[in-house]
Amino acid sequence: MSTATSVDEVLALYERYGGRNYDEALSQLHHAEQTAALARQAGATDEVVVAALLHDVGHLLEMEYRDGPRDRSVDHRHESVGAAWLASLYGPGVTAPIALHVRAKRYLCAVEPAYHDGLSAGSVASLERQGGPFTADEVTGFEANPGWEGAVALRRWDDEAKVLDLEVAGIETYRPLLEQLINR
Repeated sequence: MSTATSVDEVLALYERYGGRNYDEALSQLHHAEQTAALARQAGATDEVVVAALLHDVGHLLEMEYRDGPRDRSVDHRHESVGAAWLASLYGPGVTAPIALHVRAKRYLCAVEPAYHDGLSAGSVASLERQGGPFTADEVTGFEANPGWEGAVALRRWDDEAKVLDLEVAGIETYRPLLEQLINR
């Protein structure tokens, strides 16, 4: 798979596939916009706001590759695919939280047992495909990753960003920030 070459290419991917549903009834695009809005409201760094916006780009890349709907029966490691695709444009401040956001769900399920009860049906189903809650050793290993705290924050916004018909800033409003952070 190639890597992203421009912000235009990233935004075009959202234009082509963003209208398709996320695991719930929400579209991929609205989920991305809501996640970024939550990151901004929380005062996250610019890099983490962009990570929040683009955290599921790997799902869109799967749609492009398959030229059809997502195959939800297997784990396609969208977090790794998306982070690798964006790495030609963005540094670890953006790509690390993206690469770690699935592991952050597994982490939270291990360290906060009540966290699992708040997951959506789609997140519960994907958790099983992704390996379930971490073991104690996996928790320790996760906490050794630089930027793991940002990934945990992103995961929490990801979980909250599933509100139908919620009005938030559109993806184009992030273009200046997307451009500003290239190769930083």
